[in-house]
Amino acid sequence: MKNVLAIILGGGAGTRLYPLTKLRAKPAVPVAGKYRLIDIPVSNCINSEIFKIYVLTQFNSASLNRHIARTYTFTGFSDGFVEVLAAQQTPENPSWFQGTADAVRKYLWLLEEWKVDELVILSGDHLYRMDYRLFVERHRQTGADITLSVVPMDERRASDFGLMKIDDSGRVIDFSEKPKGDVLRQMQVDTTVLGLTPEQAKINPYIASMGIYVFKKEVLIQLLNESLERTDFGKEIIPDAAKDYNVQAYLFDGYWEDIGTIEAFYNANLALTQQPLPPFSFYDEAAPIYTRPRYLPPSKLLDCQITQSIIGEGCILKNCRIEHSVLGVRSRVESGCIIEDTMLMGADYYEAFAERQCSLEHNSAPVGIGTDTIIRRAIIDKNARIGHDVKIINKDNVQEANRESQGFFIRSGIVVVLKNAVIPDGMII
Repeated sequence: MKNVLAIILGGGAGTRLYPLTKLRAKPAVPVAGKYRLIDIPVSNCINSEIFKIYVLTQFNSASLNRHIARTYTFTGFSDGFVEVLAAQQTPENPSWFQGTADAVRKYLWLLEEWKVDELVILSGDHLYRMDYRLFVERHRQTGADITLSVVPMDERRASDFGLMKIDDSGRVIDFSEKPKGDVLRQMQVDTTVLGLTPEQAKINPYIASMGIYVFKKEVLIQLLNESLERTDFGKEIIPDAAKDYNVQAYLFDGYWEDIGTIEAFYNANLALTQQPLPPFSFYDEAAPIYTRPRYLPPSKLLDCQITQSIIGEGCILKNCRIEHSVLGVRSRVESGCIIEDTMLMGADYYEAFAERQCSLEHNSAPVGIGTDTIIRRAIIDKNARIGHDVKIINKDNVQEANRESQGFFIRSGIVVVLKNAVIPDGMII
């Protein structure tokens, strides 16, 4: 694996995850109470013994850069690194990144300097645990120019993904991006070729691209230099390459979730609270997910009723009820509150006692959730100030709403309170 270099794509503007991406890049969005999405692919790389990692970013990358700089430092006895490559303008390339392939193309001059055999292209907004050593091994065994990681897919969700057809050897012979109708039905394949049982293959007659690739270094350079108009891997580079290159499929049969929308993000986080075993677990000693050590104190629970929830470090909860929720680091919930089916992202700092008293005296809410507040089916972003006797319950069952001036949005029926927002006392959403 010393001959492998990883490139993690930071994604575009993240419009489908807005407003969580209003002030941060998509890979910097907090997940599971204490992590960020970028921790998933970086941890997978480290656990797979890939220690040369670049992260390509373009939008709102300040918090992502800060998190990577504080989290991933390797000793001087290894050549490992996690380094951010931000979009930049040069005399040769005056434009910003135009797509996933174009982002890598802009830094080809740097990648060419590395004496590596393969480059692994990863996405920064997926939730999964994968051993890339098996991925690369399959790539080498088949003599592939490109290997795509794929997941089996049922008919209900198939049209949301890039689908492919394969021959008996697992070689990709056709590729279609989000097909519908007759085109969709033509993309059915015998997934037993990749190792599924006949029963599993019947339920999942499609294979969908995860947006994760292994390239031979010289093939990647050749493809990116051939046509400067092709700016995206999934839509242009990979489908065109299937005609002339050995493009193989590698089946990944573990949990994988593309956290591209507010609803998918919300569901993936709350699924972590499932009992007895969630679909994705952070409790794996053999392949841990790493993040920044914050050295926070233990959480303090004062006469609380908590069921099926995750509580991050450094929280202070007083005489409240928490059900089926995820509370991030430094969350503060006052007495009389009811939090149900909700993700609180917590706070970036502790407010001093004097500051909290000052906020209360001036009829402004301190950071956290005020007394006697009820929150159901919501995402509360960091540093939000929710007053007392507030009801965030989407009482009219609104599916979509933009109330940025009031500090919240509604997406797929989920209320999303903005980072640093102030929700005044008694407000009903």
